[in-house]
Amino acid sequence: MTIDSFKRWYAIHKWTSLVSTLFLLMLCLTGLPLVFSDEVRLWLGESVEPPEYVTDTAPVVLDALVKDAQAKRPSDVVKFLTRDDDGPAWFVSMGETATAQDNSALFMYDSRTGAFLHAIPPDEGVVNFLFKLHVEMLAGLPGTLFLGVMGLLLVASVVSGIVVYAPFMRKLPFGAVRRERSARLAWLDLHNLLGIVTVMWVLVVGVTGVINTLDRPLLGYWQMTEIAGMLAPWKDKPAPATIRPVDDAVRAAETAAPDMAVRFIAFPGTPFASPYHYMVFMRGQDPLTARLLKPMLVDAETGRMSDSRNLPWYLTALLVSQPLHFGDYGGMPLKILWAGLDVITIVVLGSGLYLWWKKRRQTVEDVIFADAYRGLAAGGRS
Repeated sequence: MTIDSFKRWYAIHKWTSLVSTLFLLMLCLTGLPLVFSDEVRLWLGESVEPPEYVTDTAPVVLDALVKDAQAKRPSDVVKFLTRDDDGPAWFVSMGETATAQDNSALFMYDSRTGAFLHAIPPDEGVVNFLFKLHVEMLAGLPGTLFLGVMGLLLVASVVSGIVVYAPFMRKLPFGAVRRERSARLAWLDLHNLLGIVTVMWVLVVGVTGVINTLDRPLLGYWQMTEIAGMLAPWKDKPAPATIRPVDDAVRAAETAAPDMAVRFIAFPGTPFASPYHYMVFMRGQDPLTARLLKPMLVDAETGRMSDSRNLPWYLTALLVSQPLHFGDYGGMPLKILWAGLDVITIVVLGSGLYLWWKKRRQTVEDVIFADAYRGLAAGGRS
């Protein structure tokens, strides 16, 4: 690498970092409490824990949960049933209509007894606000896609930072922080050290974050292609006169996939189903497959299986990226690790802003280029 090539890589690192840093700081600051979102919800009273000990009971009747939720909000309809992966609970999502984009209510039930536990405000609370700020900057899909672009700039900044780091640190021991020369130079060394130590984590979180920003477009494409193909035989047919209980749909799905467990159920007429069907999403039961879903289309009038297909590769990538991004697949130890790396990344971003601001008065770029030039000279040109 020549010094001119180094300067070009440095310019890429500098400008991709400057453009994205404020937004990345926002993502890191909002992402920190979201790592502990379950614990924060419990602490704030936005959620509750099911009782720890329950005597042996018969399997819960899901249709009883549906009827109880409808009795609480008789003017609304049940849209989804969701099984909690981390605890014995079912969540019943309701809307003003089956196709309503937002939920009007979210009820939590004990999955062992069917007892009502809590009414969760679907669009209220601190965690919900932080999540929307983190995911879409309170601006809907445009905000989500904008953050995806910022994530791409982060990846470019990290890759260019690795290229810049190699010749710059060739003449220095790994981990050296030159405190004796100036505070600015010490911050530069600390910025480089923390950046290279966390580089793999930042890349993983950055890439998975970019993938997550595409969830709505990818789901929309899946609905227009795969789901449309599954529903083609029922096109233009009248809606069924009667709807079977949701337990019948679950039994049909469990019979078709006995080695899997129910994760999510979309009711007839909702965006993930059709007017004629339940869509039962099954998941694996071991750590490697627990995040992967398989949709089962069940006839709402007969309670029989209609179709089943594996998710396409792009939705599989989306499902795998979500737990990697938030660090919520390894219990509290992994959450603590994710939080610690998040704090270090905040320091890296903040020190980068500090170095850029200080160079307006006294440049550090001459020091960077001088150190890099010495490193390139020592290692030879390539």
